[in-house]
Amino acid sequence: MNEKPQIAFKGTVVQEKALKEVIDRHRDQPGGLMPILQEAQEIYGYLPIEVQIMIADGLGISLSEVYGVATFYSQFSLTPKGEHKISVCLGTACYVKGSDKVLEAIENRLGIKSGECTADGLFSIDSCRCVGACGLAPVMLVDDDVYGKVTPEQVDGIIDSYLAKKGGKK
Repeated sequence: MNEKPQIAFKGTVVQEKALKEVIDRHRDQPGGLMPILQEAQEIYGYLPIEVQIMIADGLGISLSEVYGVATFYSQFSLTPKGEHKISVCLGTACYVKGSDKVLEAIENRLGIKSGECTADGLFSIDSCRCVGACGLAPVMLVDDDVYGKVTPEQVDGIIDSYLAKKGGKK
């Protein structure tokens, strides 16, 4: 079995204090769990189990209720995101032009799958359905940078440009 190492939760005292303030602010509000989860994700960048437990305890509800809402809505992430967020469009126009091959090249280069984050926290990969740039298909985004007409052969150069900013090599 080839199991990926989990990235350890690294919450700070400042983040925990901010979360407690959010919970207190929304505790008595009908439907308050949604804004709490949204603000918790802004504080931590994602919703690890440790944060879900704090929310459940703070609201006096079950962990399964918090988890159920967090996993139902696609806006929430239970896994950490990298410093550089890579997104590959798998919408129809991009897919027929080979975006699945681009995604595969990224996964192979970074040694992770879509939905995962590298152990060093530098990159995470996700796919999306359409970025509205069909004329540039296939499209990938790195943070706010849009790359159009991407080929699998260009992936290494794109990733290397972000590593060069960091002074590392993956």
